[in-house]
Amino acid sequence: MSRTPPRWLAVATVAAVGLGFAGFAGPAQAGTAPVVTRAALDPALVAGRGAAVNFLEQEAENAATNGAVIGPDRTAYTLPAEASGRTAVKLQPGQHVEFTLPAAANAITVRYSIPDAPNGGGIQAPLHVTVNGGSKKTMTLTSEYAWLYNQYPFTNDPQADLLHPDWWITECSCVPAATTPTPVISKPFRPMHFYDEQRLLLGRTYQAGAKVRLTAPQGTNAAWTVIDLLDSELVGAPHVNLLASNVLLFGADPTGKRDSANAFEKAIALARLARLKVYVPPGTYQVNRHIIVDNVTIEGAGNWYTKIKGKEVALDPPAPDGSIHTGVGFYGKDAADGGSRNVHLSGFAIEGDVRERIDTDQVNGIGGAMSDSTISELHIRHTKVGLWFDGPMNNVRVTDSIIVDQIADALNFHIGVTNSLVRNNFVRNTGDDGLAMWSEKTANANNVFDRNTVQTPTLANGIAIYGGTDNTVSRNLIADPIREGSGIQVGSRFGAEPFAGKLSITDNTVVRAGTYELNWNIGLGAIWIYALEKNIDADIRVTGDHYLDSTYNAIMMVSEWSVKDLYSITNVHFKDVRVDGTGTSVLSARVKGGASFENVDARNVGAVGINNCGSFNFPPTGSEFSVTDLGGNDGGGTTGPWMAAWELPNTITCDDRPPVVVPPPPSQW
Repeated sequence: MSRTPPRWLAVATVAAVGLGFAGFAGPAQAGTAPVVTRAALDPALVAGRGAAVNFLEQEAENAATNGAVIGPDRTAYTLPAEASGRTAVKLQPGQHVEFTLPAAANAITVRYSIPDAPNGGGIQAPLHVTVNGGSKKTMTLTSEYAWLYNQYPFTNDPQADLLHPDWWITECSCVPAATTPTPVISKPFRPMHFYDEQRLLLGRTYQAGAKVRLTAPQGTNAAWTVIDLLDSELVGAPHVNLLASNVLLFGADPTGKRDSANAFEKAIALARLARLKVYVPPGTYQVNRHIIVDNVTIEGAGNWYTKIKGKEVALDPPAPDGSIHTGVGFYGKDAADGGSRNVHLSGFAIEGDVRERIDTDQVNGIGGAMSDSTISELHIRHTKVGLWFDGPMNNVRVTDSIIVDQIADALNFHIGVTNSLVRNNFVRNTGDDGLAMWSEKTANANNVFDRNTVQTPTLANGIAIYGGTDNTVSRNLIADPIREGSGIQVGSRFGAEPFAGKLSITDNTVVRAGTYELNWNIGLGAIWIYALEKNIDADIRVTGDHYLDSTYNAIMMVSEWSVKDLYSITNVHFKDVRVDGTGTSVLSARVKGGASFENVDARNVGAVGINNCGSFNFPPTGSEFSVTDLGGNDGGGTTGPWMAAWELPNTITCDDRPPVVVPPPPSQW
């Protein structure tokens, strides 16, 4: 979605503060036991939450290395800030990091960063992989899909001038186009989206205890190589379907040298006539445009084996929908044409070629409208959005998939998506919201985001709900949003239909969230409820959430300065919530309205428990925001109980930018 910046709050501006935070474990020495984490946390802290995946995560900072640990640091535009857990290992040529396998594995995924080319566009560089000192495999790393710069919608050019000189920016606390003399802005301006990842089949199975060494070789053209983490996995044999419409029979090329789009379409046509499935055997298939799917099942041999890969192709003239490029993707028919039904996609990878953000482009891995459909066990990377559904549509299930390295969202339910489920998906390194429901024009309703893991969105939120009716966000694990977003956002913005019915936010864990909002120059909450365009007055129930190691606030409820007396947030209820560590407050209220709290336990709170600014009118009767204490709200931090009697119901405690107190790492409650 379009992300023009919100108008900044009319308060004094100060420079952003770079924050260093403690991590779960320090660097391991050679021969020590492997440290397995989930979102850089002890897995016991997130049991039952997030996606159940086939791989085991190991952070590079916990492995043996002769390189340098970078971080922890949460300052946007830095390599450690975009790393999982905000810490990584930087290798100079000739240096290595070595992981000890915690379980048998025959495949690895490496998350890494290498420098951009001096003028943008990326470079390629080798990474040597050895196991137990055996034969060497070489991964070819690339930064061709990384390194964005400047203001939204960003550029690949590190030397570009401001894309929007008429926007207010924190770097000079000014609007450059209206400032005399014109300020000098350092270049590259706001570098971001540094990381990418690659997968490698090792060729055989290695047992637990095997040593996987990653080496940046001497002579590499990468001045440095940052390794963030290693995921190791035991991949099963390829799936085979002999009673299917096989794309090879229609001329598909598994070497990827020739375009196979026509062969796919012929296989789909036969499958529909003969009531067969379409089968895509192991191989890499070049597909450079959309494959329209309706009433068809397409299955691959598994997403490690079947790869459908495409180049981004310029369109001249542009398409009727405004796209100036096309690329690989499986699309349902447009909702205006009735949409598609009974589409089932599983067991393959989609690899795009998207290197810049153009919002009018339909260059998503999955798109269109698909009702009564299922999408499972896909691996999607290097597209604009992994799955962007334009409804109205009903009853789609997206499960057990991996969506990584996107220019924008991982998944977006856009316009009237109903009765649909997103469960057990793993998302990492998106350029916008990880998972979103956007009720533009027509409300989304009765949808569920359940047991997904969302890590390191470089912009915006882990999970965002923009309007809609009777939706649920449950049992998700969300970690490390980087800038201008939160772990979870509930937002009346982007022209969304109003919230109605009940919004249930239940049993989620959010860690190291609450980013710096550069347009307002303040810190956000791990959960952020934002009334920008309408009142938020639906029944919102936040129950059982855990907010761990929040950079600023755990909970933020806010309007915006120009509409501060127009819109309110009411009927929000927090119950059975745990807050373990905040840089500032448990609750920051910057809006009129109110919320209730019951059994909200907090510890390691860095500032006053309730930062109550209301809507900044500061009447003598107290803040325009009221806190209702329903009992059982215990704990606190540096200033005493987080919900002290003197703060209730609406004492003005407004401190716009309280000092940040770095909390200790999260631990068992």
